[in-house]
Amino acid sequence: MKIWFLSSALLVTTATFAQSASTEVPKNWYQLDKASTGYYGISLDKAYDFLKAKKLKSKQVLVAVIDGGIDTLHEDLKPVLWTNAKEIPGNGIDDDHNGYIDDVHGWNFLGGKDGRNVKEDSYEGARVYTALKAKYGEEIPEDSAVSDTQKNEIALYKKVKEKVAGEVNPAEIAFLKQILPGFLKGDSVITKELGKEEYNCTDLEKYNPTDANAKRTKVFLTQLCKGNNSNELTNKQIIDELNGELRKADAVENSPKEYRKEIVQDDEKDISDRFYGNKDIMTATPFHGTHCAGIIAAVRDNGKGIKGIADNVRIMMVRAVPDGDEHDKDIANAIRYAVENGAQVISMSFGKEFSPEKKWVDDAVKFAESKGVLLVHAAGNDAKNVDSTDNFPSPVYLDNGKKATNWITVGASGDPHTGSITANFSNYGKEQVDVFAPGVQIYSTIPGGNMYGNASGTSMACPVVAGTAALLLEYFPTLSAKQLKYIIEKSSVSPDTEVNVPGTTQKTKLSELCVSGGLLNAYEAVKLAASLQGERTKEVLPAPTMTKNKKG
Repeated sequence: MKIWFLSSALLVTTATFAQSASTEVPKNWYQLDKASTGYYGISLDKAYDFLKAKKLKSKQVLVAVIDGGIDTLHEDLKPVLWTNAKEIPGNGIDDDHNGYIDDVHGWNFLGGKDGRNVKEDSYEGARVYTALKAKYGEEIPEDSAVSDTQKNEIALYKKVKEKVAGEVNPAEIAFLKQILPGFLKGDSVITKELGKEEYNCTDLEKYNPTDANAKRTKVFLTQLCKGNNSNELTNKQIIDELNGELRKADAVENSPKEYRKEIVQDDEKDISDRFYGNKDIMTATPFHGTHCAGIIAAVRDNGKGIKGIADNVRIMMVRAVPDGDEHDKDIANAIRYAVENGAQVISMSFGKEFSPEKKWVDDAVKFAESKGVLLVHAAGNDAKNVDSTDNFPSPVYLDNGKKATNWITVGASGDPHTGSITANFSNYGKEQVDVFAPGVQIYSTIPGGNMYGNASGTSMACPVVAGTAALLLEYFPTLSAKQLKYIIEKSSVSPDTEVNVPGTTQKTKLSELCVSGGLLNAYEAVKLAASLQGERTKEVLPAPTMTKNKKG
């Protein structure tokens, strides 16, 4: 999933942007209380004051973060990492017989047994297009010429062909190919002179390059930050996005590179082939996962860095998200791994436009649902209405059209000080997005030596909700996943003004953009949870159909 809404800004040079950069806000603005500070935060301190006044004791909660990796050595995260007590570290033996060797703090489904790891991957649309093109050719058969079982596949082929081949603009791709080499040359100079591999627009403010390429790179990145209304867009994110757009265009003529196949070496077409990967959950791409994990669980009482939302949690990292589109099989197995190993809440900040094996993911979601595990998912960053635009994974089951009862989809909110109450990049949907939560200029842990920094996206809003759900479960451990979802939605607070439809200047009520019509509020949530304490929701849940093998 893109951290940044870049689609409208990728193909610009020195154009004037409609929005200005956001102003400085407190680093913890998203945790503040609006009534006392004026910021549209989640009233976290008031929530803790309420819990303290009630003299409630917390019970430790396990939160799984399915992402791209985590800095296991970070000062604010190392103490809160989940440790598999049944596994002896580094002995090369599957001590707990769960099928995963040395899974001490989680598991990496993007790794090989030889220790190598998948860093980047292709666009899912390209993978689907290539497979169906090989099966059906350039001419798509009419429905009358195929069997009933092929009609859904034909519909998918039509959709993916239009997306892959129909949206490629040769002039835009030519422009990308023209600017990328210069951007990379300038980037190499800037990283050397700043002394850091990843930098953002704030780092560039006082940087005055003399190299011509570095000057152009600075100007280009600065303009994108202005266009996205934030200074936290980084060089790495831009490079990944540019390369991703070029890979999409290349898919029209060429099969996408199979980045994963050579390294992971599982049978990707067999969901029962589950026991692949390796123990390396840090790898070379831990920025995104480290940032998300810190939002949920950074140690609150150590006097360092930041305070995570939940005060008594452990973080399990399940690596399944590369730079590029994740594979359905990896996501399905990541959810299943998290549930089997005790996760009570799963935070999922990723997404894509196509899901060729959605049935596998659906079955993993049903498995989580049957075990009472809450899934929290980022809505996406394309300023689109996901009531009518695909964004996967989704809570609507393919086989029966029902929605999972244990799933929360999160849009990103901000503050007038950061640009607007609704983030200009956030996806939305009156039926499919459940609640909005802070996702703009979120300050959290980043890898590279006990470092901290800002990032924006529904990817950040998702762990804000996951952390709040974990906080609720700590102090009210009898709550079901369905009750957690109900509490978070019911206790959300409607803003006292109309908001922007993301990506536009059009005004509307927040109730037109999400199910709850509100912004996450931890204080209101704990109050509501206290009123429901001791109650359980009785319901018949769909049974999973995922088959077991000899490992379970």
